[in-house]
Amino acid sequence: MPDPYGPLFQFLNTRFADRVVLRFGEIEDLIGFTLPTAARTKTDWWTEAESEVGIHRRAWMLAKRTASPNLEARTVLFERAIERVSWRAFQPGSRA
Repeated sequence: MPDPYGPLFQFLNTRFADRVVLRFGEIEDLIGFTLPTAARTKTDWWTEAESEVGIHRRAWMLAKRTASPNLEARTVLFERAIERVSWRAFQPGSRA
């Protein structure tokens, strides 16, 4: 079964910019269908807890990005996620 949000992943994954802002309409053009009502009315649709990752959220997570919606402006900021580095790895004698 194809991933309906795959085109959004492909788009985000091929951008060199660390920050990409898309209007809801641009996202819909990419994916080929209308975003669900929850995407337009609930911030959680974009930022839900990782334990409840929906198929839609995998599109930007696999592209190593976070999503920050502005529901009033009908835009989403996709930012490249910063890889977390343990400071223990930089301590002398650490095996982390």
